[in-house]
Amino acid sequence: MTGGSTTAFGWAWVAATLALALHIADEATHDFLAWYNPQPLRIRRFLGGFPFPPTFTFWPWLIGLSLAVLMLAVLIPQAYAGNSWLRVLAIVMGVEHVGNGLLHVGAGLMMRRAVPGIWSAPILLATGIWLLHSTLRP
Repeated sequence: MTGGSTTAFGWAWVAATLALALHIADEATHDFLAWYNPQPLRIRRFLGGFPFPPTFTFWPWLIGLSLAVLMLAVLIPQAYAGNSWLRVLAIVMGVEHVGNGLLHVGAGLMMRRAVPGIWSAPILLATGIWLLHSTLRP
């Protein structure tokens, strides 16, 4: 990465990290797990009891995601330094942000109501695209 692209990558990393924190707060304050947990239980029944996807309880879920955000925040100086090893993680994070944002928007459209996490989903989607763009551009 060159000087200008490392700065752009750093800003995209910061934005994606903050967007994830906002999204977690959005989900936590709108009872996301009460909406989410029945979905994997239905999928498990369909799969004959196969133990995937997971279900969660509130505090372990919130603490785990908060620690993930903290770890991403700790990596901000590395993003501004343009460390190439961070590109792989940035691609994973960008794809996760885009996929998660699309899932929330799609679920809201399918259910014709605001599902938990929908309000921050467009921000998650936009920052995921920005992160992918800043990571993958030459």
